[in-house]
Amino acid sequence: MLLAEFTVRHTRRHMPTRRVALGDRVLPTGHPGYGPLLLACVAATTVDGLDEAQAEALPALLRDARAGLAIPRRGLRFRLQVDTEGLAYSRHRLLGEVGGLVAELDVHGHHPVPQLLGAVMAAASMASYPRRLALRAIESALERPGVLPEGITARWVTHVQQPPDFTARPAAAAPGKGRAADLWWGVPAERRWAMEVLGFGPDTAPQREDVLRRFRRLVRLAHPDHGAAHGGAAERIVELGEARRVLLHER
Repeated sequence: MLLAEFTVRHTRRHMPTRRVALGDRVLPTGHPGYGPLLLACVAATTVDGLDEAQAEALPALLRDARAGLAIPRRGLRFRLQVDTEGLAYSRHRLLGEVGGLVAELDVHGHHPVPQLLGAVMAAASMASYPRRLALRAIESALERPGVLPEGITARWVTHVQQPPDFTARPAAAAPGKGRAADLWWGVPAERRWAMEVLGFGPDTAPQREDVLRRFRRLVRLAHPDHGAAHGGAAERIVELGEARRVLLHER
């Protein structure tokens, strides 16, 4: 059973710009507060990814979040924004299963800072009272890095490149793994990202000519001269170039 869910939109680790936005979210705060519990899980599992300067800046960001965050703004060397165009996504969910509560955390969590920023932004976007509850849960989690709230276990998952459907029933889990989308399981994160950007599936082994052909076609589609929107075109073309570099550099 789905109890809470939110999506963080962000640039990839390899991209020259650092941007974070909030996607769709369902974060109930009524007792027992499944929304704050999920935000706490994300915070606990990502805080160790902050560098020294970001860790020092985090308390000030949390203080600002208590009054709500004015967006756009800078936070932990990232641009916090509303626009999600051209951004990747990470989806985090809290599930009720036969064995208890499971925090299903996207493996993009290995790119931790945007996930923590997304949790803070999600809390800050709430009304005054639920915002206090959510931020209190996040702050408690930050005091115990790597430790999830009592009674919750973590499951690390990944997603193929398709937008999340908040009306669909959760996919059945495969034994010992997260979801059917774990076809990417075991593929190095950088290669998986590059293959997703260029539209290759997890069961393909693209050769150099395949990569170049796909790159040229997608750049052409992304260019405003061929009918694409101007907004986000530059970022998309840079992303395609970086994906090409990652795949060709491996050879």
